[in-house]
Amino acid sequence: MSLQQLPGLNAALNATSALLLAAGYLCIRSGRPRAHAACMLSAVGTSTFFLVSYLYYHAHVGSVRFQGQGWIRPLYFAVLLSHTLLAAAIVPLVLVTLRRALQARFDRHRSLARWTLPLWSYVSVTGVVVYWMLYRL
Repeated sequence: MSLQQLPGLNAALNATSALLLAAGYLCIRSGRPRAHAACMLSAVGTSTFFLVSYLYYHAHVGSVRFQGQGWIRPLYFAVLLSHTLLAAAIVPLVLVTLRRALQARFDRHRSLARWTLPLWSYVSVTGVVVYWMLYRL
């Protein structure tokens, strides 16, 4: 796979994570904890693979400048800023939420997951939006 293909792969990994998070939520709400666990562990895996791919790409390419002009420019930077700040915050949240689940501390897992899920979903979806704005506009 070439370096030029990695941004598309990264967007696909983010989209996959978002879908897995939604599926995991639906599974736990419908009383299917094993399916929920499978979805959430898969989301952790795809997000981890994304992070490795993202870091590899930017280690070789560096920063990519946004080329958009006009009203789209401040919108892009607002989305990018919120995405970046929450992406940094989501890593420890995911790790603690996952640890609580693996330790079968489900009451504490649930209380943190109520914050982790929407933030992680936002980061995954806005990752796709940032890709689209940066590489497809």
